[in-house]
Amino acid sequence: MAIMNAVTFTKGGPEHMATEQMVRPEPGPTEVLVRVTAVGVNSIDWKTRSGAGMFSYFDASSPMVLGWDFAGVVERTGTGVTRFRSGDRVFGMPRFPEPARAYAEFVTAPSRQLATIPDGVSDIVAAAVPLSGLTAYQAIVDTLGIGRGGRVLIHGAAGGVGQFAVQIAKARRAEVWATEVPERQDTLRVLGVDHPIDSQVDDFAEVAAEMDGVLDLVGSDDYPVRSVQSLRPGGRLLTLSSPEAVPSPEHLRPASVTGSWMLVEPDYAGLEALAAMLGFGLLNVSIAETRSLQDVASLHTLGESGATTGRLVATIRD
Repeated sequence: MAIMNAVTFTKGGPEHMATEQMVRPEPGPTEVLVRVTAVGVNSIDWKTRSGAGMFSYFDASSPMVLGWDFAGVVERTGTGVTRFRSGDRVFGMPRFPEPARAYAEFVTAPSRQLATIPDGVSDIVAAAVPLSGLTAYQAIVDTLGIGRGGRVLIHGAAGGVGQFAVQIAKARRAEVWATEVPERQDTLRVLGVDHPIDSQVDDFAEVAAEMDGVLDLVGSDDYPVRSVQSLRPGGRLLTLSSPEAVPSPEHLRPASVTGSWMLVEPDYAGLEALAAMLGFGLLNVSIAETRSLQDVASLHTLGESGATTGRLVATIRD
């Protein structure tokens, strides 16, 4: 029986996390066993640790292990796997919103929820991409359908999902408007936003008009309702904060627009598209801090402080 180290948690603050030894998982049919080298640390991690987020999907009667984003090397394949073999470098966000238990030295995942890490891309960068990157890809491409010549407004564009959304939209030759607070305006310019909007100075509803789509990553201060004014007839609003944030039909119908909410899901086609963008240098992933997995609690503290705009990654070394 093989043993591995993993970081477990109980509901509460970062001090409720601890490194423990547990039995290494075994891959089932169509699954792979991955030796983890890097783990992305996301806001959903500390929200879940505190008892919100995806906490309801965890079984508190057994050791609970956080983490969805990871990069690593395939150690072994289960029966029926044709996409990977031992030694392949892979990354992904499996099982979400069910626990993936990526804060560990080994993790199992359905093979079709992973993608190959492109040559020249580090495991640290790869681990920082899946959850936020897939959220942005599924929002911009699959839900809003933004493509060449499209016009999109992104609220909160300097955040984790927003930075990916801007770059994906730009790679698809869309024109991008984006709102952010004054201290994050430089980030918008670095990302290549065509029309940066200072959310504390300008009324975005007056600055951005005839949008094909609006991606709302703020969800407060009436952003979803006000965003209806920015859409052309037939345009679409997507808000990610909660289903309750979607404007009512009484707000949407007079403007001839639609509104929806989405939850990211594992998607190897989207993940492979992101991998291709990484490989061609079309995605710039800003890493704010890396620390060892044993010190992942401090990354939670850093993330909860709101002091960074880059990605947080925990690493595992032999």
